[in-house]
Amino acid sequence: MSGFSGIAEMMRQGDAAAPAIGAPDRSDMSRGQLSSLMARVGADLRGIGITRRDAVAIVMPNGPEMAAAFLAVAAACIAAPLNAAYRADEFDFYLGDLDAKALILPAGMDTPARQVAGTRNIPVIELAPDLAGPAGSFTLSIPAGGKVVDPAAADDVALVLHTSGTTSRPKIVPLTQRNLMTSAGNIARTLALTPSDRSLVVMPLFHIHGLVGALLSSLHAGGSVYCPAGFNALKFFAQLDMAEATWYSAVPTMHQTVLARAKGNADVIARRKLRFIRSSSASLPPPVMKELEATFGCPVIESYGMTEAAHQMASNPLPPAARKPGSVGIAAGPEVAIMDESGRLLKSGEVGEIVIKGANVTLGYANNPKANAEAFRDGWFRTGDQGIMDAEGYVSLTGRLKEIINRGGEKISPREVDDVIMEHPAVAQIVTFAMPHDKLGEVVAAAVVLKEGATASERDLRDFAAKRLADFKVPQKIVFLPEIPKGATGKLQRIGLAQKLGLAS
Repeated sequence: MSGFSGIAEMMRQGDAAAPAIGAPDRSDMSRGQLSSLMARVGADLRGIGITRRDAVAIVMPNGPEMAAAFLAVAAACIAAPLNAAYRADEFDFYLGDLDAKALILPAGMDTPARQVAGTRNIPVIELAPDLAGPAGSFTLSIPAGGKVVDPAAADDVALVLHTSGTTSRPKIVPLTQRNLMTSAGNIARTLALTPSDRSLVVMPLFHIHGLVGALLSSLHAGGSVYCPAGFNALKFFAQLDMAEATWYSAVPTMHQTVLARAKGNADVIARRKLRFIRSSSASLPPPVMKELEATFGCPVIESYGMTEAAHQMASNPLPPAARKPGSVGIAAGPEVAIMDESGRLLKSGEVGEIVIKGANVTLGYANNPKANAEAFRDGWFRTGDQGIMDAEGYVSLTGRLKEIINRGGEKISPREVDDVIMEHPAVAQIVTFAMPHDKLGEVVAAAVVLKEGATASERDLRDFAAKRLADFKVPQKIVFLPEIPKGATGKLQRIGLAQKLGLAS
């Protein structure tokens, strides 16, 4: 399946009787049933005056209704999924910034979003699951509409997401139907997805990784998804078993949590032989990749994505092609190059900023000419990631440019320090970050989670690192934590960690 102009067309193609969405204790919703639901929702939204250029915010927990609601809204207008865990101030910012024309909430859900919508005079549409119907069935608290006469076109915006806003005001990333379909197709080809594949969706469906990396890529290939109520380490293996999944995609911290419970679930691993496991949205430590492959007996495919690219930019290929631990793979859809500060494209082996161009890449941030002027150069989108490409085209990340530690003029990649200390047998997780210093500006610090039952001191880890790193790269401070603070999508966050841990006095 390929070459779709948009989400609605994608769902009209393929076997109408084939499964599309599954969930615990529910029958599957077929492609035909999902397509009909999407058409009905589109008509209902048109009936209350929502046009294909209007943004509709969606605040819902993960699950089959969230998957179906996203698809239905994105096929008819602009879907704006938001993290249900936001506070009132955050909802106020995002709903205002999006100029949302409506807000979809689960019926009866008590959330600050409801109050904020009331203050802003944004209509609230309640979504009631139809538990007697197949997974993902629901009704909306608006009158039935007529026929949708203006379906979304390829160049219409289908999805808007905000950047993380770690160091500045979050920016709106508009992604068109073409962006989404191109990226979903790229992922489906990279992973050789077929109608018989089924993905267990553990990534949040307010995040590009879950929306495109798991949901749209599966449906693009004619396959199906299984949508539990988010990631739960205690339920993961039971869900994998019930789903009869052939793959799943997650961030490294989720993979590490899964590995911690794998020994007690060897029967499920053997019974539900996965075709592959995918990792994206943060760098996968090579020791974790090795342990995952040994535990599950399948290849682990590390890929490289970001919101502005509608997710996937590069990926390690499936066997028999080479997978390179520590690399995010080869260009997997868009063109990928390395650029220096002057705008010159670099040769293999030279370190610079990773840049991309292609039909999956956003045309620019909304209402932000300054950010667009900084983000694009000679037609290339600047990712903000520093990296290197080898002679075979495999890209390795050396860090976010804004996360590079500047120790008295010496530039240190936190990734390099992570990779070294991660090799220590007692270390389960590490995140290296900049700690303010009165004379040097910044020095290297690290937060570490030890493996269960393992012991190591700060001196042990510093001595271990000193054998493989220059002295100025060895962390001056190492703190041990039961858990490292993470963002909403499970990614470890370096920026601001010194402040969170009280190391920025």
